[in-house]
Amino acid sequence: MIKRTVVFLLLAGVAGFASAQATPQQWVEGKNYLAIANPQPTDQPDKVVVTEVFSFGCPACNQFEPFLDKLRAELPKGTVLEFLPASFMTTEDWPVFQRAYLTAKAMGVDTPASHDAMFKAIWGPNGPLATYDPTTQRPKAMANMPTIADVAKFYAKYGAKPADFVATANSFAINLQMKRADQQLIAWGVDSTPTIVVDGKWRLGPTTAGGWQNMVDMTLYLVKKELAAKQAK
Repeated sequence: MIKRTVVFLLLAGVAGFASAQATPQQWVEGKNYLAIANPQPTDQPDKVVVTEVFSFGCPACNQFEPFLDKLRAELPKGTVLEFLPASFMTTEDWPVFQRAYLTAKAMGVDTPASHDAMFKAIWGPNGPLATYDPTTQRPKAMANMPTIADVAKFYAKYGAKPADFVATANSFAINLQMKRADQQLIAWGVDSTPTIVVDGKWRLGPTTAGGWQNMVDMTLYLVKKELAAKQAK
């Protein structure tokens, strides 16, 4: 289950909590970033893989998205940015968005532009895929949550035929990828979003890092550390 404290910090306003940035000399393993027990090699051993564990339905992930775009732009050569969708919050439609992301990736329509637009479709004013009731500021009833067919209409703007999107979303391959994603989160010990995992070895989030900008800076610090280690071999 997701640690709701992340969302509460978000709703209280993370701008102040993100402003007190630490320096690399102050970052402590086991406190600011955590070593992943029994790390497994990534499928790209010649590169440093940065993975954001997220959900389109996560309000904290929506707040982090501009910082994620900044991180994407600042990642050095030899680094790959990937995404792993979580399904923690069934009452907030996360399993549907997990399926949607994996389908969009499989069909080649998950791009930086569509990724950002998806967040806006959920969290922007009058977003067509909104999961929260603007009046109550509470999650909608499950019967009123976006369906995979609704998401398919969104991705039609990016070249995916809705019927093909729905068919792919309900395929054995996507069902298997969803199970594997859930298993990977358990292996990494991830229980909140957004979480950044660096090369399958280190993980950090806004609470451990001390804010959104610190997440960016700490990720870059760990990336450079891993790049140096690879070059030294």
